[in-house]
Amino acid sequence: MDPRLKDLRARKDEAIHAGSTDAVDRQHARGKMTARERVEELLDPGSFVELDLLARHRSNEPSVAGNRPYTDGVITGWGTVEGRQVFVFSQDFTVFGGSLGEVFAEKIHKVMDMADQVGAPFIGINDGAGARIQEGVVALDSYGGIFRRNAHSSGVIPQISVIMGPCAGGAVYSPALTDFVFMVQDTSYMFITGPDVVKAETGEDVSLQDLGGAIAHATRSGVAHFVAENDHVCLGDVRKLLSFLPSNNGEPAPWAAPKDDPARESPELSEILPDRTDQSYDMTELIAAVVDDGYLFQYAPRWAGNMVCGLARLDGHVIGIIANQPKVLAGVLDIDSSEKAARFVRTCDAFNIPLVSFVDVPGFLPGTDQEYGGIIRHGAKLLYALCEATVPRIQVVTRKAYGGAYVVMNSKAIGADLAYAWPSAELAVMGPQGAVEILHRRELAEADDPASVRAELVAGYVEHHANPWIAAERGYVDDVIEPALTRPVLIKGLAMLRSKRPEVRSRKHGNVPL
Repeated sequence: MDPRLKDLRARKDEAIHAGSTDAVDRQHARGKMTARERVEELLDPGSFVELDLLARHRSNEPSVAGNRPYTDGVITGWGTVEGRQVFVFSQDFTVFGGSLGEVFAEKIHKVMDMADQVGAPFIGINDGAGARIQEGVVALDSYGGIFRRNAHSSGVIPQISVIMGPCAGGAVYSPALTDFVFMVQDTSYMFITGPDVVKAETGEDVSLQDLGGAIAHATRSGVAHFVAENDHVCLGDVRKLLSFLPSNNGEPAPWAAPKDDPARESPELSEILPDRTDQSYDMTELIAAVVDDGYLFQYAPRWAGNMVCGLARLDGHVIGIIANQPKVLAGVLDIDSSEKAARFVRTCDAFNIPLVSFVDVPGFLPGTDQEYGGIIRHGAKLLYALCEATVPRIQVVTRKAYGGAYVVMNSKAIGADLAYAWPSAELAVMGPQGAVEILHRRELAEADDPASVRAELVAGYVEHHANPWIAAERGYVDDVIEPALTRPVLIKGLAMLRSKRPEVRSRKHGNVPL
């Protein structure tokens, strides 16, 4: 054999096994896959093409100068998921703890630039110890190059961050700039400052997981959109998400041949609403009865549960859904639910995914916590996102649609292309009980039998105000439909809107109420 060829093979074998056996064993003992195992599981078998396998750091720092493993602690390249091209990096915790240095970052910069240039999704698998201290400000500048590319590609190609180990300090800002964040329960965490710093500065004792674990970010901060029980499930969920996303903002989302009849009616929807309007029901059951095969891929399901967001299909075409959830806080809009829906709406709009809203909203959540927390500003984020969206948009009012919250939930007034209401819909400035208390305060105070007078007044308010008929007369809803026909009505409406073209305006950008 040619000695040069032999040398090449030896070098590549050394690079593929860059992490020591002990380091790999420790990784597995923690219940974590290695960087290469993750790439192989994420991508279609045999599709991965690696870049910069033989890259090495060039630092002269004595503590690392004599240790120059190939790959420099990150695996980069491209491959396919269900036959569609994607680009990926996977941090290797078995080499320098997956810490970022100059060469490590240059590899990521290269693959990010390629993803942007060819218009393919970019997936970053994070499992690293942050900036490589030995490389000082060079490592910090290298992070800046990643952040700038994240921002440059935002809204152009889907960017997905998968947190499968530590991600701390400045490293967290790249995932925060991407479109979707996955975390693994018990083995991944993200935070700006760790538990030791928190204790030193504030005296507060907190564990890694309580401070920045998957459950903390999925339920409290909203940073994590998806949580999986282990690496295998997490990577499978990433593949599911990709099945709903286009490769870039110039393509439609991928169509899948439907098995579900587009003309199928859903008679169960006629029975889904409780007899009393103050009783709850599960909005996800309503959605499941409408979409293809009853499948909804929920976005941030553990955060702001009063708002359901997710991806589904109607007649094989991808749609984004936002819906109030009466089971949680009666489906009110608050700070977190407004932010959640606004982010999701903007993501769908960026990637040509039509939006359908199911509305059952009693209003905005009252209270000083909400007002002081900026519900006005945060609610405006959702309003802005929908007003700005250019994709096809359809609204379905199932029950309550009161006050400004009705307007914000994708009404025709803010640009919905089509709006429908069920016969049970109540479109009004406020609920009947509250309206009667304000409009007839004196009459109720003077009544001999306030309860019966109140009941009569409420019935009158519902008859004359809190119903879909006035809105239909005015054209604020395009039709009042039978609940069972919701699926075929939506499919026909979206088919008509498929050729919708966005208005082209000349401006640098709008000023989102951040």
